[in-house]
Amino acid sequence: MFTGDFMRPEVWHALSVHFPIALLPVAAITLLVSFFLSERKRQGWQQASLFLLLAGCVMAWISVYTGGVADGFVARKICDPTILKDHEIAAKAMTWLFTAGAALLFASLTIVLHATLRKAGIYLAFTLMVTGTGYLVYAGHLGAGLVYEQGAGVKNHQVDCDE
Repeated sequence: MFTGDFMRPEVWHALSVHFPIALLPVAAITLLVSFFLSERKRQGWQQASLFLLLAGCVMAWISVYTGGVADGFVARKICDPTILKDHEIAAKAMTWLFTAGAALLFASLTIVLHATLRKAGIYLAFTLMVTGTGYLVYAGHLGAGLVYEQGAGVKNHQVDCDE
């Protein structure tokens, strides 16, 4: 069922990285929408944002791990390894920002706090999520450059593809 190509470590990074790319910005947008809703509807949107955020953070950490595994295979085959290092730094910064936002949002929604402190925690979590989204876009841009400009993780075929 699975070919040898599917089991290549660098392929697992490409598979796992798309989940946080989708889930984390949607979590930020969901939390933003909650700011404009009535109190009754707001809680549901904030809980949905937290769920998306937690799922995205888990997948982001998996992507960081699989990226580290793929690094050993890819770094030897690309022309400019400094881009790979910048990609790794941006991805880790993004993952930490969203993880801090998730912890803060979780605490703000589950711990009994004064309303002002609760609201400040939610707004700070949103700020971390927006900053994390900026790092996500930057890390994604660098990752795309690694694949499409330097051929990172791409299997190079023979000219006539007869292998």
